[in-house]
Amino acid sequence: MGLKTTVFEPMDMPIAETLLKEAKQILDQLGLVFFLRHGTCLGAVRDQAFIPWDDDIDIGSVIGLHGLTEALVEDAAVEFRKHGYAAGIIDSELHLSVDLKKSGVQMDWTCYRIIDDSIYQWPVVKIPARLHETLKEIDFLGTTFMVPNPPEEYFRLKYGPDWMTPKETGDFEQDVLDLMDDRSDSSDSKNSLQLADQRDANLHTGSLKVLGFDGEAATGVEVTLAPTTVLTGLDKANTNEDGYVYFRLPEEASYVVAVQLGGSKEILYWEELKPGIEYLYTPDSAHPTGRAHALIAQ
Repeated sequence: MGLKTTVFEPMDMPIAETLLKEAKQILDQLGLVFFLRHGTCLGAVRDQAFIPWDDDIDIGSVIGLHGLTEALVEDAAVEFRKHGYAAGIIDSELHLSVDLKKSGVQMDWTCYRIIDDSIYQWPVVKIPARLHETLKEIDFLGTTFMVPNPPEEYFRLKYGPDWMTPKETGDFEQDVLDLMDDRSDSSDSKNSLQLADQRDANLHTGSLKVLGFDGEAATGVEVTLAPTTVLTGLDKANTNEDGYVYFRLPEEASYVVAVQLGGSKEILYWEELKPGIEYLYTPDSAHPTGRAHALIAQ
């Protein structure tokens, strides 16, 4: 069971530039407002370039702002397909995510839902919706793009106070996790996220076993779990003497899983997990960062 493990590689930058400009042309012609987000926005503002190790293009819009509706998002996906993109839409509590791919480059156009005057960006970091009401225009790649306004506040909320310091994969992901809220106190809710080192048959619906680099069960390893599509925060637990942590997931979804093994932490930021499944984590010394779908369903 489970998806095949993949390792993210830096995107082809000339192709990425072509596709970002093409996406701008498509969305502009449709009259849809979008902005640069995540690493694409950070690179454009801070470095005036794509971040060299970035593996995808990130753009965004906000449903309910600038006239955007869910129906218009669906129409835009059709238009992208006419231009040769593979385009799939993922619907979740927090957003509609349009997964776009062309010429080997991935582009994520996430259309956020406003919840209590905020939107929630990966994994579930709270960003005020007001930063996206009057966007700021910047020069990038020989044309203009919109970014959250002011971008400095966006970066502080998204990446922390030292956002000006370039960080490679793994380091920036940890900064983002540090900005997430811990699990809420509504632990008796049937939809809450919970993680523990001992199984409660009435509570837990699955498990994760952690192996060390020697292939043996790893004891006392900190595991962090955080869903990216629902508002449950994150939770942590250390593996027991048999290398296990036990969980209750709020739903089948994409999760961030961080495993502190020895002196290093691997952050798996794209794991599709389901309640009721037992998973296995095995480290890969050849790929200490950048893996996806790395957990094996037993």
